[in-house]
This record gives sequence, structure tokens and C-alpha cells, in this order.
Amino acid sequence: MLNKYLRLITFLTLALAFCSGVQAQTTFPDKPLHIIVPQPPGGGFDFVGRVLGDKLAPLMKENIIVENKPGVGTVVGTDYVAKLPPDGYTALVGSISNIVMNPWLYKNLPYDPIKDFVPVGLVTSYSYTLIGRKGLPFNDLKGLIKYAQENPGKLTYASGGNGTGQHVLAAALWKGTGVDCVHIPYKGAQAAYTDIIGGRVDLFFDLSPTAKPHIDAGSVVTFATSGATRNPNLPNVPTIIETGVSNIQLESWFGLFLPAKTPAAIVAKWQEAFGQVANQADVKDRFEKAGGKPISPSPAEVKSMVQNDYNRWKQLISAANIKAD
Repeated sequence: MLNKYLRLITFLTLALAFCSGVQAQTTFPDKPLHIIVPQPPGGGFDFVGRVLGDKLAPLMKENIIVENKPGVGTVVGTDYVAKLPPDGYTALVGSISNIVMNPWLYKNLPYDPIKDFVPVGLVTSYSYTLIGRKGLPFNDLKGLIKYAQENPGKLTYASGGNGTGQHVLAAALWKGTGVDCVHIPYKGAQAAYTDIIGGRVDLFFDLSPTAKPHIDAGSVVTFATSGATRNPNLPNVPTIIETGVSNIQLESWFGLFLPAKTPAAIVAKWQEAFGQVANQADVKDRFEKAGGKPISPSPAEVKSMVQNDYNRWKQLISAANIKAD
């Protein structure tokens, strides 16, 4: 009799827990949502996070608060989301740097991007553009590499922090072409621009959308873009591959990710709204005008893209012997 009673209590407890979980997922969301940007305001991460937050809020029928949590490149903000309860109320802006590159750059990374996150979707990809301060003694990438080879350690290059795509792509290019340039990490892209425009640092391999306003203003010079094809917003700027200097190419995708154990029904709700946003004409237009390439792969395609880039950049980072710590 006692065993039957205990079994009944256990059954009722599990049933109540299940019903509570179902109810939570049915009413989700019933309070403001958050999108974490693991970089300071003003860069590519921030732009993507704010566009998505603005467009997702009406579809999710809740306010979305976009928060910047920078630190250690992109590690602090990314780890913050990885450690949150997987209730679906906080998403992360993820890109190739914090989801793909960081595991190969940091010895003791506190999160595992493959195991700790589930993708909501990707919305855009950006090439990088290599820019320089005005007054440099060369005007194309071949000239830059020749000068750097003849003057080892004389040129400096900025990044938004150790381990960012800006750092890794530049370091891989220098390694592949046998040149020695001095890395100067900043706390975000905007701080780097202050010094490159002021002539205190020589080069910066930044995301094309944040580089473009400075290029348009004539405050920097351009050398190459990192995509497989020319950036349509910078049609006169050759790709790295076109210059014949290197075969390196990189386009950094951006999207949203949730903690891995978020209930499937909640993930699906995010994915449905995200898919609608990614296909809105005005959203595509905003990313295109900012120098991006709108994309809207399926969740299965996103997982495949992440895994392929994860493996590819493991090899490139290892070959270039790049470390962020």
C-alpha cells in the first residue's frame, strides 16, 4: 500500500512539473526579453543586435532590451549567456568570432560554443575591409606587404580586442605573407577608429559596415576586402584573393543563439519570429546598405555552417599560431 502511495505522489509531482513547464512555454514570453551584445556599442555586433531587437519585439509581443556586455574580446558576454538559466528570455548575438574562433584562441575558454548554444538563426554576413591611416607610404595591398617585409615590426594594426575577427584575420594574413606587424588591441571598434583617424595606428581590418562610413568620409584609405567576391558597396576595392597576395577569405555571419537546454517549444518560437524578420524587405535593405549580405539559412543549415567554419578556422588559427591570451 505504501509503495502504491509513493508511486502516486511521484506521478503527481511529475505531472505537476510537466504541466507547469507546458504552461510556461505556452505563455512565453510574459516579461521583457534580452539580447546580449558581447561587444561595446557602435560595432558590427551592436548593429545586428539592435536591428534584430527592434524588429523581433512586435513579433514576440514583448519588449526586447539590448544590452552590451563587452570584455576579453567577446568572451565575457558570451559566457554570461551560456551560464544563464535556459528559459529563453535571453539571446546572444553570435558571430564567427565568439562561436567559431574563440575555442582555438583561448586555452581555458569558460564555455563550449557547440555544446552550450543552440542557434536561433543567422541574418547577415559581412566581409572585412582592410583600411589604413592617411599618409601611409603605399597605396595597395601588394605595396603594404612589400613595405612590411622590408620594415619588420614598423607597422601597427588595430583590433577590437584580442581574439576578435579583426585580430585573427589580420594575424592570419600577416603570417601567410611572412610579415611582422605589431598588434594593438582596443576595447571595441570605435576606440580603434579614434586612433587610426588620428594617425596613431596604421592599419585596421574591420567589418565592412562599420568601416564604410569612414571610407565614405575619406578619413581612411582602403586596401582590400576579405570576401570571396567584391563587396557591392565597395565595388572598386579588390578582394585579398584578387590582389594575388593570399588565398585567405572570410565573411563573418551574425545571428542569435540561445542557451543549449532551452525548451524546444521556446526555441521554435524564437526561430519562427527570427525567420520572419530575416526575410523582411526593409531588414534586408538595412543590412545591404550597411555593407552586409542578407542570409536566412534554416536551423539545420546554420548548424552545418557553424560546424564547417569551426573546423576550418581551427586549422587556420593553428597554422598561424594565433593566441588571444
